[in-house]
Amino acid sequence: MPPLHIGLLGAGGIARAHLPGWLELGAKVAVHTLDGSAEKLAAEYAARGHDVTAVPTLPELLADCRAVDICTPTPTHKDLALAAIAAGRHVVCEKPLALTVADAEDIAAAADAAGVRLHPAHVVRYFPAYAAMRDAVVRAELGAVAVLRFTRGGARPQWAPWFGDPAQSGGVIMDLMVHDIDIARWVAGDVVRVHARTRGVEHATGAPAGVVTATAVLTHASGAVSHVSGLWGLPDQRFRTTFRIAGADGLLCHDSTAVPGFRITAQGERAANEGIPSSPMTESPYLSELREFAASWDDPAVRPRVSARDGIEAVRIACAAVESSRTGRAVELTTAPAAPPGPAPAPAAANEEPTR
Repeated sequence: MPPLHIGLLGAGGIARAHLPGWLELGAKVAVHTLDGSAEKLAAEYAARGHDVTAVPTLPELLADCRAVDICTPTPTHKDLALAAIAAGRHVVCEKPLALTVADAEDIAAAADAAGVRLHPAHVVRYFPAYAAMRDAVVRAELGAVAVLRFTRGGARPQWAPWFGDPAQSGGVIMDLMVHDIDIARWVAGDVVRVHARTRGVEHATGAPAGVVTATAVLTHASGAVSHVSGLWGLPDQRFRTTFRIAGADGLLCHDSTAVPGFRITAQGERAANEGIPSSPMTESPYLSELREFAASWDDPAVRPRVSARDGIEAVRIACAAVESSRTGRAVELTTAPAAPPGPAPAPAAANEEPTR
């Protein structure tokens, strides 16, 4: 593989989760932000002997990198991805790929036309419990899957105003529950009907914080039904994820709080309520994800477990859930036929998954 030179857009919590992965892969990383935080991040890593530099403009970053890693607020994803693709760069983009289906499709179409790789960063597929669960389903160890239940919740994000503003983040459904929406589809196949409800008021961070919960019921073309629940709680809310997969021949359960390990903050520096859950015992799922993405650039036989279409469909289902929650009515979906599922490559990853 040619030397890795990565352009990292963003310097917040998720960028700090991605950056160590790139460095572990031997990459040279250029960082760009609009608020000056790139200089601080680059200085921290340069002081430790890493090849990380800050660049002042996007054109300068695009002129001298092989791939771009977009770790910026969701409303910026489309313009940044299209700029990177136009420059002929491979793109990994944090979830959700975009706030609308049309924007997600535009990004994917541009990447396809340019012949570059587009990887929507649905990192939960790289967490070992979720990957092992899907492999068990693919191997029919549970028999025909009938009901899937997923929960994900933690403290309401406080470190950036855009998180709490549904016009910018998509709210708890698009920003938080999209993880499990993607997993539900990965495990049980395409979704044809969505019915959702949200409780609580979502507003820009900085206003008095309240509890916001949402539940979406997904009906799959296979006949399986997924219940996906999300919670943005009070500041002392412990981060937790669970799943229960029921099939004709068995039940498979997982609770992140029951898995041994402990939580650390990335590089030991984080503003309040901006921790990145991790474990010292296994490989970072972000490293697993980025390694697989990079390996696909020069080897057509490498097919990352997340495709551009997966990113589009996660946005499509989340948008339908947002619409259903707004109107109180179920939303019917139609999608293109999906390729038959196969087992995911065995990952080594961390025990818990953060909100972003």
